[in-house]
Amino acid sequence: MATRKRRAEIASAGSPADVDDIDLTSAPVPADPDEHICKIPDSQRLFISLTGKAFERALLSKLDWFSYLRVITLALTGYRPDAIRLIGETIMQPRGLTGLAQDTLETSIPEFRSIFTTLATDTSYPILIHCTQGKDRTGIIILLALLLAGVRMDAVADDYARSELELVPEFEERMREIRVLGLGEEYTRCPPDYVPDMIGFLERRYGGVRGYLERIGIDAGMQDLIRQKLLVQG
Repeated sequence: MATRKRRAEIASAGSPADVDDIDLTSAPVPADPDEHICKIPDSQRLFISLTGKAFERALLSKLDWFSYLRVITLALTGYRPDAIRLIGETIMQPRGLTGLAQDTLETSIPEFRSIFTTLATDTSYPILIHCTQGKDRTGIIILLALLLAGVRMDAVADDYARSELELVPEFEERMREIRVLGLGEEYTRCPPDYVPDMIGFLERRYGGVRGYLERIGIDAGMQDLIRQKLLVQG
């Protein structure tokens, strides 16, 4: 019986048909990848996937041995949607939005480093941060940025909760998309405990947001540059 560590090694190494190339992101892929992106004149766009290979491998490593073999079998025999649904039902749904956000912080280190390096670059401003829905992946980035700026937890939580109201018109469409992934209605929401749980996680694991950013390669000087950009000088 393979250990979790061994399954992680197998997932990292890949499979005969590159099984860990399964797209596990919760966002649907549009026919035209640019169809939801505003064309802003004289702007530069930086595409960063917070749920890339490292995140996918981390999810695969959480599968028990039997489920892992099922995923491989389904993927290799042309049943990729069923493989994705199996991962959604057995790993993503139990982890919940908060658990997956924590997994993202721990696995997508190069991506977060790139994002905050951009935020620390003077010529990047003004800057717009957005994902498909503007709630989950965007939410993690904004959470870190607001905490770095010293914003109170209740204000951060209020800001995050406002995203749910903005997505109400798309609720039914979003539900159809996430059911295909084996996920429940809570994935369309902004859980009230999300922000305090994420702050608690950062405090326990890294001593806070500054400790996390230091860990991923954003030093104190870069953090101060970001703070200067985000804070209004009185």
